[in-house]
Parts: sequence; structure tokens; C-alpha cells
Amino acid sequence: MIETDVILTGDCVERLRALPDRSVDLVFADPPYNLQLGGDLLRPDNSKVDAVDDDWDQFESFQAYDAFCREWLTECRRVLKDDGTLWVIGSYHNIFRLGAALQDLGFWVLNDVIWRKTNPMPNFKGTRFTNAHETLIWAAKSRGQKRYTFNYDALKAFNEDTQMRSDWTLALCTGEERLKGEDGQKAHPTQKPEGLLHRVLLAASKPGDVVLDPFFGTGTTGAAAKRLGRRFIGIERDEGYAELARKRIAKVRPASPEDLQVMGSKKAEPRVPFGAVVEAGLLRPGDRLFSPKGEHEARVRADGSLVWGELSGSIHKVGALAQSAPACNGWTYWHLKTDRGLTPIDSLRAKIRAEMN
Repeated sequence: MIETDVILTGDCVERLRALPDRSVDLVFADPPYNLQLGGDLLRPDNSKVDAVDDDWDQFESFQAYDAFCREWLTECRRVLKDDGTLWVIGSYHNIFRLGAALQDLGFWVLNDVIWRKTNPMPNFKGTRFTNAHETLIWAAKSRGQKRYTFNYDALKAFNEDTQMRSDWTLALCTGEERLKGEDGQKAHPTQKPEGLLHRVLLAASKPGDVVLDPFFGTGTTGAAAKRLGRRFIGIERDEGYAELARKRIAKVRPASPEDLQVMGSKKAEPRVPFGAVVEAGLLRPGDRLFSPKGEHEARVRADGSLVWGELSGSIHKVGALAQSAPACNGWTYWHLKTDRGLTPIDSLRAKIRAEMN
């Protein structure tokens, strides 16, 4: 049994190699960006911008950076379950190199997601566009992978019944969420907002899943995972960051199990043939069904087929014929008359599903 809700300190590749094959459900990686900064970045008043110049973001060359990324990505692919997925975030400095490495190693890209920052750092020199976004790549473990977690309906509910798009607008991590050191300065230069991880975990994991973050930093992934009832494994080379993460995560109060339930996908619900509605006595042979506006009328037969004029067939086939359409969802097209007017027969399917559950 793999140990979870832990922060492993040390080199990420070495620590990854010690994890069992196919042991985690989701990987979220926020690796070094290899920013290649040349000299100090100054504001117009000549004050220094607090940029990322830490040792962990320094690489001798693109080749050295590529070799490092291929090492940790190879290990992440090994420890991912066969129905698992990986998220990696980066800027224009590194995301294209990471995308090529992912594809070369056998991952299959599902989406790229743009995180549009509402409060980006200005371009002080005025020589380029303000860099107002970062890119996340979401990838399946392999091209032929048919199963992976994607909580489509939950995200749609989250987004006020509108399909979630691949551009997300979120603020940078600021205010009380931003961890500070003893000197009052930000503790980590690239701390991500917890809202970003909330959305990633809501989209691509389930309560109880194991989430691996090989570049744990100050523990944003762990905090979001604990709050959402997921288990986590963090790897962090800097003991100072790891200690900040432990203290941060210890303060998180997880949501109750009943509050972690999300909107289920209709595709995951048990299949109910129309014949089962007749079999259960919710409709009887000879009952009439109507199109949404009542202009078409069909008769139910004992075997679950419909008769419309001289034509007969399934609820879907007859519905398509009635509309001269190539296809039809008969459950939502055909209605029965009630005291309150016409009601879709899908309500009868829902009754059977409720009994099955």
C-alpha cells in the first residue's frame, strides 16, 4: 500500500524512482520554467523586480533542461495508473519543449488550457507584450487510453450550466493566500493560486484519488487535495519549502464526504431500454406519445416499439422519421400527456434508474 498525504524531500527523479508502478491517479507538475533571465529586471524607476532567479530554475543549456524533463516525465508515466492523466504548467519559456517531450514519451495530449491572469506583472521595458497567461497541458498516459476521469457535468455546473472552456481567468496568488517568510517577503516566487488547483482536481480526479506533485513547493496541490478529499504525494527538494507546506496543509479543513459529491455524467448512468418502461407498467401497450408541440402522435407496442402512421421502430428511429432528421433522442422527443401537460418520457427512465440505484 502506497503511503499518501506525505511530502518527500530530495531529488524529484530519485524520489519518483522509489514509487511503485501504476500507483497514482493524477499528476500535477509545476516544474522549473528555465526562464533564462539575463541580468536584473528593473522597473522604470530602476528598482529591481523580484523575479525568479533561484538555483532550481538554472540549467546550463536547453539540452540539459530537456534531459531533466524527460527523466521526470518518464518516471511520472511509469507511476501513473493506466487510466490516469497528467497536467503540466509552464510559460512560453518551456511549455513547447515540455509538449514535445510528452508526445515523444507516449503521452497523448487531451487539451491545452490557457490560464489568463487578471493581474499580470507589467512589461516594464515596453519591448514586448505583457505576459498575461500561462499554459497547462492535460495529457492521457497513452494514445489508446479509452478511460480517464473527466467530470464534465461537474464542471458545467461549476460554470453555471455552460460548458467549461479551455481558457480560465484567475488572479495570481496574492493577499492572505500568499505565503510570506520571516522577512515579510513572499516565501516562494511562483506560488500558484489554490483556485487553479481546485479546478484541475475537480476536473480530472475523484475523492480518494492519489494526486502526485513532483515539484511541491509550498504545497498548493496538497492544500487543494486535502480540501477536496483527495490524497496526495508531494516531492520537494527544498526542506524550507516543504516545512512551509506541512504547516499550511495542517491548517486545511477538508470538506465533508457528502459535500464532495459532484454532478454525475449521464453516460455513466445505467442503460435503460424503452422496453423496460413498458415492462414496468409505466406505459402500457396502446398508450399514445406526442412530439414536443403535439403535432405528431405515436402508439406504444408491447415490445417497446412505436407505430407512427404506417411506420414503426424504436423511439429514436420513429422520432427521427417524424422530423425527417438523421437522428433523434427519443427520450427527450416523445412526451406523454399528464394533468400538467406534456412531459418527456425521460422522466419515466429516471424513475427506473432511481430504483436501480
